[in-house]
Amino acid sequence: MTLTSTGPESVEVSGRDFPTNRGGLCRKGWTSTELLKHPDRVREPLLKDDDGVHRPISWDRALEIIRDRVLATRSRYGADAVGVFGGGGLTNEKAYLLGKFARLALGTSRIDYNGRFCMSSAAAAGNRAFGVDRGLPFPLADLGSARTILLLGSNTADTMPPFVHHLQGARDAGGLIVVDPRRSATAELTSEGRGRHLQPAPKTDLALLLGITHVVIMDGLADRAYVENRTHGYDAVARSVTPWWPERVQAITGVPAQLIRETAHRLAEPGGTYILTGRGVEQHANGTDTATAAINLALLLGLPGTPGSGYGTLTGQGNGQGGREHGQKADQLPGYRKITDPAARAHVAGVWGVPESLIPGPGVPAVELLASLGRPGGVRCLFVHGANVVVSAPNASTVLEGLRALDFLVVCDFFLSETAAEADLVLPVLQWAEEEGTMTNLEGRILRRRAAVTPPPGARSELWIMARLAELLEAPSSFSDDPETVFTELRAASAGGLADYSGVDYAMLDRELLDEGLPNGGAGAYWPYPAGSNGTPRLFLDRFAHPDGRAVLHPVAPSSSVSVPSDGRLALATGRLLEHYQSGTQTRRVGDLLATSNAQVLQIHPVTAAGLGIADGAEVEVSNERGTVFARAELSGAIRPDTVFLSFHFPGAGNANVLTSSETDPVSGMPEFKTTRVSVRVHRTAEIEAVAV
Repeated sequence: MTLTSTGPESVEVSGRDFPTNRGGLCRKGWTSTELLKHPDRVREPLLKDDDGVHRPISWDRALEIIRDRVLATRSRYGADAVGVFGGGGLTNEKAYLLGKFARLALGTSRIDYNGRFCMSSAAAAGNRAFGVDRGLPFPLADLGSARTILLLGSNTADTMPPFVHHLQGARDAGGLIVVDPRRSATAELTSEGRGRHLQPAPKTDLALLLGITHVVIMDGLADRAYVENRTHGYDAVARSVTPWWPERVQAITGVPAQLIRETAHRLAEPGGTYILTGRGVEQHANGTDTATAAINLALLLGLPGTPGSGYGTLTGQGNGQGGREHGQKADQLPGYRKITDPAARAHVAGVWGVPESLIPGPGVPAVELLASLGRPGGVRCLFVHGANVVVSAPNASTVLEGLRALDFLVVCDFFLSETAAEADLVLPVLQWAEEEGTMTNLEGRILRRRAAVTPPPGARSELWIMARLAELLEAPSSFSDDPETVFTELRAASAGGLADYSGVDYAMLDRELLDEGLPNGGAGAYWPYPAGSNGTPRLFLDRFAHPDGRAVLHPVAPSSSVSVPSDGRLALATGRLLEHYQSGTQTRRVGDLLATSNAQVLQIHPVTAAGLGIADGAEVEVSNERGTVFARAELSGAIRPDTVFLSFHFPGAGNANVLTSSETDPVSGMPEFKTTRVSVRVHRTAEIEAVAV
C-alpha cells in the first residue's frame, strides 16, 4: 500500500505492485484513510471519574497515576498482580518492547496477546513437527505455479481478497480443494470444474484429514523416499490412521467416501501441491492436533521443503507473524526463544544488560490470564495494547465481569473501543500511517512501515509511553522511544534464535522498497536472516529446524466421539465478513463498510429455518448456557442444515463471543471458537408483535 498526503485533510491510498498482493487491496484497505481523521479519535489521555465519565487529563498526570497504581499493586499483591495483554497488530518494535517492559519495568510474568486466539494452534503444530513456526515457509507467489491446493478452514475470498490471485493456477488446473462447512465465497471458487468443495460437519476436520491420510498410506501414495530420509514417526502415524477408512469418515463428516479418495489421489499427483490451513480448522480445543494432521499429510506426500510444493498456515492479523516472535507471548523471549531455556535467558539478559534472574519465568496463556482478572491471586492491574477483549475474547460476558473487577485498567487505543470504554485510563496512541517501524507478513517477510501523516498533537507512540513509564518505575535496562534504536536492540536479542533478524536493518528495508540491488535480488528480507546471510525465502530445503534436521510425524486422533451431538441444538460457527475486521473497532467506523454490514446476521439453512418457524429477515435469538445474541436471520443454502454462522465483529447484543466457550486446546491454549452448541428461535418481541397483528 502506498499512502500519499497532499495536506492535513487530504490523504490518498493506492495499491503498490508488490509480490504478495500484486497491487490489490480489499475494501478495508481502500477505505482505511477515513480512520485517520475520524471524529471519534481519542486525542488526549482520558481518566474515568467517580461518575463513570472519561475526562481529559495531561500526559504527565496520566503517567504519574499509572506509576502509583503499579507500585501500589505490586506492593500489596506482588508483581504478577500486574498483567499485560498485547496485540498482533503492533509493530515488531512495539511487540518487542512490550515484552521487555512487562518483564523488566513491571516485573511480571503475566503477559500474553490476542494472537493466542488466532495463530497459537498452528504455531504449536509447526513447532512440534518442523521445529519452527513460520506461517508460510515459502514466498506467497510460489502458489501461482501449483496444480493442486488444499485449503482448509479459510475463506480468503472474503478475508484476504488479494490472496485469491495466487489460487488461479490451481483453479485453472481444476485442483482447488476447499474444506469448509459453509459454501463460502472461497468455496464458490471451485465451481465450474475448478476444484472440489468438501463440506464436513462442524468439528470433524480432524477425522476428515485422518481419512485422507488413510488413503494416502493404504493406496501407496506416500513419498516413501522423502519420509525415510527426512522424517521420524512414520510407523506410529500409519498405525494411528488404520481405523479411519473413508466409509467410516463419511459417516462422521458427511463427506462422501469417494470424494475423500479422489482428494487423496489428487494431492499425490505431480505438478505442485500445497496444503494450507486457516482458523476454521485451528480455532478448536483440538486445533493443534488438527493442524498436526494436516502437516502429517503434507509430510507423507513429501511437500514441505520441496520446490514447487509445500505446507503453510495463513496468518490473519496485520503483524500476526512478527507479533508472536519477539516476546509478548507468555512463554517466549525475542527470536522465538523459550523463556524456560537457560541459554536463551542468558542471551537476552546480556542484550538487556541485566542479571538473568530479573527475567521472570513463563506466564499463562490469554484465556487463563483473562480468567484471573480481579480474582484472588490473579491480575489486579491490567494494561491492554492493540486488543478489544470485550468483543474478541471467548465467553465474553465473564471477561467483561473480570475487567470491571480490576483495581485499575489502562487501555492504549486510538478509538474508545468497547474495552477502552471500561478503562480507568485511556491513552491515545498512533495509527498505522502515523508511525515508523517494521511488520512481518505471513511469508516471514520483514517490511518497513513509514510515517506518512502527522498524528494529532495529543497522541503518543506506545514506544514513548513505555519509555516514560520505565523511567518513572526506575526499571533496569534502557527503553528507547526511537523505532530504529529499538529495532537494533531487537536484532541483537533475536541473534542466534529461530527468528533471527540480526542481518536486517532499516537501510536494507528502505532499499528493498526501492528495489535497489539487494543481495536477494529484491526477493525480500525473509527470516531467519542472520548477519552476513541473504535471508531465507524458502525454509526446509535442506533440513528442518530440529537438531537432527528431520521433521517429526505425530500420531493424532479425536480425543472423544466426533459424531455430531443429537441434542436438538445447532452448531454455531463464527468467522469474518468481507466488510469488517476483528472486533470491528475500526471498520464499524467506516461509512461505506457499515452501510453494507451494520448489524449481526445469522446465516441459517432454509430447511432448518422452516422447522423453527423462522422467515428470512426475521429477528432471532441465538442462545446457550452462556448468554443470548440477537441477530437478523439470513436464509442460505450455502450452510449445512446442522450449522449456523455468526460473524464476530459486533459488540453488545450482537457479540457472538458471548456464546463461545472458554475451553482451550491443552497444547496451544487456543479457545474453542469455531463450534459452539446453540438454540435458535424467533425473537420474543417479534413473536408478541406477530400475535398482536
